[in-house]
Amino acid sequence: MTGTILNVITVLIGTGLGVLLGGRLPEKLKQTVVAGLGLFTFAIGIQMFLKTGNALVVLGSLVVGALLGEWWKIEEGLAAVGVWLEARFNKNGAEQQAGGSQERFVRGFLTASLLFCVGPMTILGAIQDGMTGDFQLLAIKSVLDGFAALAFSSSLGIGVGFSALTVLIYQGGISLLAEQVKSVMSDTMMAEMTATGGVILLGLALSSLLEVRKIRTGSFLPALVVAPLLVALIAWIGPLLP
Repeated sequence: MTGTILNVITVLIGTGLGVLLGGRLPEKLKQTVVAGLGLFTFAIGIQMFLKTGNALVVLGSLVVGALLGEWWKIEEGLAAVGVWLEARFNKNGAEQQAGGSQERFVRGFLTASLLFCVGPMTILGAIQDGMTGDFQLLAIKSVLDGFAALAFSSSLGIGVGFSALTVLIYQGGISLLAEQVKSVMSDTMMAEMTATGGVILLGLALSSLLEVRKIRTGSFLPALVVAPLLVALIAWIGPLLP
C-alpha cells in the first residue's frame, strides 16, 4: 500500500497547486495543456492496445463490460459520488447554483479517476507493491499523476483531488488482493487486460480530454475484469474443440 499512499499524496498536492494557480493561468494555456494530455493519453491508449495477442478478446471484453457497466449504472454511480462530494465540499459552487460548476466538478472527478486508475502502471505497480513491497513503479506513476492533477485541476477544479479516493480504493484494493491475483493471472491475461484498458483510455481521451464526442467511458470499466476471464475461458475450452 506504500505506493498507493504516495500516489494519493501526489494527486492531492498536484490538485492543490493546480487550484491555486488555476486563476493565474491563461485560459488558452489551460486548454492547450489539457489537449496535450489528451493527445498523450490517446497515444498511450494505442500503445497499450497493440499489446493484444487476440483483438477479439478485447472486443468481447468491451461488449460484455459495457453491458455490465450499463446494467450496474457505473457511470451514473461515479457521477452521483461526484455530485455528492461537490455539494458537500465545494459549497461556493453550490451557492452559485450554476449547473456549469457542478458539471465541471463531476467532469474533473470522473476524468481524473479514470485516467489515474486505468493503465498497465496501475495494475502492474499495485500488484508489485502488494506482493513484494517494491513500489518503484507506483512511485513513477505518482509523479506522472501529480503533474496531471496539477494540469487538470487548473482547468477542471477541485473535483480532480477527490479522484484520490478512487485511487485509494481501486489501486489499494488491487495491492491487498495481489497475492490472490498472482495465483491466477498469466502473462496472456495481463496483456489482454492492458489492451482493453488501452481502448478505454482512447475513449477517455476522445470524450473528456479532447472533447470530440461524449462517450460513457465509466461503463466500460468492468471490461478490465472480463478480459482475463475470457482468456481463461478460451484456454479452458480450447482443448475441447476439434
